[in-house]
Amino acid sequence: MTLPGKPRGRLRAGLARLTGPQRFLLAGSFLIPLGSFAVLPFMSVLLHERLGMGLGAVGVVLAVASLVQFSGGVAGGAIAGRLGLRRTMLLALVIRTAGFACFLPGLRHPAAAVFALLLVSVGAALYLPANKAYLIHAAGEEQRPLVLSASSSALNAGIALGPLAAAPFVLSASAGLFTAVTVLFAAITVGHALLPAEGPDRGDEPGAGAELPARRTRAFAGLAVLPFATTVLSLYVFMFFQHYLALYAVPRTSTTYYGLVLASYALVLVVAQPLLSEWIARLPYARALWLGFGAMAAGMATLAVGNGVAIMAGALCVCLGEVVLFFKNDLEALARSPRAPAVVFGHQRLAAGIGAFASGIVGGEGYRLAERSGGAGLFWVAVAAQCALLPFLLRPLTGPKPPRRPRCRGRRSAVTARGRRGRGGRPGGGRAASGTCGRTPRWARR
Repeated sequence: MTLPGKPRGRLRAGLARLTGPQRFLLAGSFLIPLGSFAVLPFMSVLLHERLGMGLGAVGVVLAVASLVQFSGGVAGGAIAGRLGLRRTMLLALVIRTAGFACFLPGLRHPAAAVFALLLVSVGAALYLPANKAYLIHAAGEEQRPLVLSASSSALNAGIALGPLAAAPFVLSASAGLFTAVTVLFAAITVGHALLPAEGPDRGDEPGAGAELPARRTRAFAGLAVLPFATTVLSLYVFMFFQHYLALYAVPRTSTTYYGLVLASYALVLVVAQPLLSEWIARLPYARALWLGFGAMAAGMATLAVGNGVAIMAGALCVCLGEVVLFFKNDLEALARSPRAPAVVFGHQRLAAGIGAFASGIVGGEGYRLAERSGGAGLFWVAVAAQCALLPFLLRPLTGPKPPRRPRCRGRRSAVTARGRRGRGGRPGGGRAASGTCGRTPRWARR
């Protein structure tokens, strides 16, 4: 059921209908990245400056950890299908809590720090698919966009605030910081143990359609190809922005201004996604691709100007592209795949990992070549050109537009539909006299 009123009123009404477990998981969606990003953004500083690891070794460690965190989502979805959603989340949180605890001896021993980082990455890979699947299990089809967008906003708020809260303590009071994060994750783990086990603890709950038969449930059976490919390419272009904006912006403005850009980006992301969730859910997928990649292209091209105003405006355009693309890709993957939601989100995490990995390989050399060729602004022009081309490359995958469903106008339309079939029509072929349409949810239409 679509809630009446303006978007802000519908958002408040939708949030008021959330269940207790959903509210707890949304709070966790803020606290978990808050604790994680109090530590993880500073790992290069910890490994290099405090533990004396070479920058090459640090790069390899961080690349492997990122690959495990993203690509492990496929294994996380499969494990959730066997253990159940709640038990998978508990296992993931136990592993992550142990990982943060291992950072305490890791302050003196590089091997322990690397092991701790890998544990944290494994826990993230296991947790996220099961968490999203649990969140939407109790939600109706019309409520799913709101729940997913609220979870994403909470996660981005935690990501934005974590580094700011931890920055004064990372080097001066590292042991206290890691202890506090470990205690936070232990408390979150206890809270997850109290979640209800019935229903969502089953790993075989269907996704958009019925689960595939057992003989076909291989890891990539039922893969939603277009959302998977779009997520790969979305992360590929987005991670250029994520990795190289600081390198580009700080010398041209200041660290304070760069912090303001990041804070503005996070604020817009947190506020805009829930407010726009219903509109994005109704967008046809092809139009969402044009809008999302178009906003990213405009943002990357604006960054090339290089002054403070252009950097802020470009970042906000990229933010709009992220809001549309990342959210719409998840909704489309759920709608197009017959697999359980945890498996679908695992596929999406793998796609994100592939895109981020490819961006990391291409980006460093590309940025160096752009600077040698006359300025780093050329790097952003090249990224903008790729963003503009991607909708054309993805167009063959969209296929023909499906025929429109006949509109349902209740009992009278049902009788008319049956009458058109004539006497030779199939028994029971018309719509029921009650006027039900058998419609798919509006957000799942393409």
